[in-house]
Amino acid sequence: MLKLFYSPGSCALASHIALEEAGADYEEVRVNFVADEQRGAAYLAVNPKGRVPALATDRGVVSETPAILLYIAQSFPQAHLAPLDDPFALAQIQAFNLYICATLHVARAHGKRGYRWADDPAAIAEMQRKVPQSVGQCFDLIEREMFTGPWVMGDRYTICDPYLFTFAQWLEADGIDPARLPKIIDHRRRMAERPAVKRAITAEQA
Repeated sequence: MLKLFYSPGSCALASHIALEEAGADYEEVRVNFVADEQRGAAYLAVNPKGRVPALATDRGVVSETPAILLYIAQSFPQAHLAPLDDPFALAQIQAFNLYICATLHVARAHGKRGYRWADDPAAIAEMQRKVPQSVGQCFDLIEREMFTGPWVMGDRYTICDPYLFTFAQWLEADGIDPARLPKIIDHRRRMAERPAVKRAITAEQA
């Protein structure tokens, strides 16, 4: 059985939603960040990076959200979460998800985890000040150039959608006016209505 290691309020929600969308049989394992369980020996034996999500499979552990999302799509092709028979379309999905992972997520992390890049309190404060601008620019680009609609890649719901939804939930907390992103906000609303999304969120809030 698959085993998803997650922490509530983290980007692991995207993988959680994808597993629900796929109808996967899996076990949920909560990693308590407040208690620093992600830095404990037990979890580091699962994922030496000390991050979530991590997905334990019968062949080993998969980490990094884009990799986990693609693994789920490929493992449950009947769910049609990615165009597995179209190399170009699949590459577009990977390009979108990798942009979220490598650019948007990193920009946002400067607000919460500036200590990863600097020790000087003034430098950390400057990174935090910059977040509404840097994260906002990422979302502006997605809204303007990368979001096809009604779903990220067009008419077909894919593994891009739970990933975008996860980060779109934090817009207001990142100091971004949602009114400037009407397509993304409409997407966020429709995602919140999906049964799989409701199940994943309910599980994480339990």
